[in-house]
Amino acid sequence: MNVTVIGTGGWGTALAALLHGNGHKVTLWGRLKEEVEPILAARENKAFLPGVKISEAITVTLDSKAALRDAELIVLGVPSHGMRSICKQLREFIPYDATLVHVAKGIENETGSRMSEVITEVLNTDRFVVLSGPSHAEEVGRGVPTAVVVASKQPELAVLAQRVFANERFRIYTHDDVVGVELGGALKNVIAIAAGACDGIGFGDNTKAALCTRGLAEMARLGVALGARPETFFGLSGVGDLIVTAFSRHSRNRRFGERLGEGETPEQIAASTQMVAEGVRTAKSAWQLAQRYRVDVPITREVYAIIYEGKSPRQAVRDLMTREAKPNGTDGEVVKVVKTVKTVRGFQNSLAVSF
Repeated sequence: MNVTVIGTGGWGTALAALLHGNGHKVTLWGRLKEEVEPILAARENKAFLPGVKISEAITVTLDSKAALRDAELIVLGVPSHGMRSICKQLREFIPYDATLVHVAKGIENETGSRMSEVITEVLNTDRFVVLSGPSHAEEVGRGVPTAVVVASKQPELAVLAQRVFANERFRIYTHDDVVGVELGGALKNVIAIAAGACDGIGFGDNTKAALCTRGLAEMARLGVALGARPETFFGLSGVGDLIVTAFSRHSRNRRFGERLGEGETPEQIAASTQMVAEGVRTAKSAWQLAQRYRVDVPITREVYAIIYEGKSPRQAVRDLMTREAKPNGTDGEVVKVVKTVKTVRGFQNSLAVSF
């Protein structure tokens, strides 16, 4: 296929390399001259994906019109806060029958919209697929075995994306819960910041395990309120992505939280890195949505308070630990998951984590 990847960050670059390796004709588009020119000179994205060579057969360009001409599949590999502006910038050049695949993991601050909602509003199309799951660009770029999920309201588009992206080291599962897959990928970043803060403070495995377990229940609670299916959060785009983001050395969100726990301010961290930690903005959107839908999200609330209200991470942990005692560690939403899954086989299918 003729594939255009929008965005010269690490993830866009890794996917461009993967798609080229799968035999597709790939164009990688970037909007900034200072990002595109070094890639052309070195055939490597040293700023965001060092060590991964970019084939001469991949066209790297600043020309948006040329990049999108004849594109059959377009990968929107830009951060969530830039999705609306990029879609507006490129919409006159996007072929009407192209399939869009977005890989952003965030929620828009101003509107609380998921990325598929932004794409639908700006581009007036329903030909989109969400790709999400535990997938660091650094590892995908090096061909480390990875499994992700693609979701679409149109099953044939999910199958198309599965066929285009899949290879012996990049396994794809299809799904139809667009809301759940998007929210799983976005909300886990907030929990990962909290996990990183635990690392920065110097807490141990007990703390992090408890936080991630309760964080997953919190993600499912908010997701269900927003229209997701609860079992989706127990698959690759929920628990899978939470594990990799909360524990990996590659995780920008975990590292952001770690630096918070070590005593740095959000402003100091942001000023010292080019990398985008999606959970910073998502913490605001998630907290606002939780208030709107009256969902209890104590971990998200504390992350928001640390980033936007200057609260001490240590105080946030104390406040979490001294909340009103609960009868047990099982959420109503988790119980619902078990009740909705009727058989062991159905449960395995809903998880979709088998290699």
